[in-house]
Amino acid sequence: MLTAFVLITCEVQRISEVAQTVAELPDVAEVYSVTGEVDIIAVLRIKAYESLDEAVPSGIARIPGVTGTRTVLAFRRFARRDLEAGYDIGLS
Repeated sequence: MLTAFVLITCEVQRISEVAQTVAELPDVAEVYSVTGEVDIIAVLRIKAYESLDEAVPSGIARIPGVTGTRTVLAFRRFARRDLEAGYDIGLS
C-alpha cells in the first residue's frame, strides 16, 4: 500500500465544495483544509503506483474549482513508538 499526499489549490469560494468532492473519491483516506500555500491536503492510500494517474490528473485535478495539484509520495511512516525508540538510550 502506498501513501500519497496531494496538495490542492482551488478557487477560494469553492474550498468546502472541493474538499467534500475529494473526500468521496476512491482511494482518498483523509481530507484537510489547511493554512499556507495550498488550500486542501488529501491523503491517498493506493495499491499500485499506476493508480495515481486515476486519482490525481484524471480525478482530483478535474474537479471544478481545482486550480492546481502537487503530489508527494511517502516512502516511510514513523509511528510514535518508532520515534520514541529512536531516542531510547536504554537507561530505563
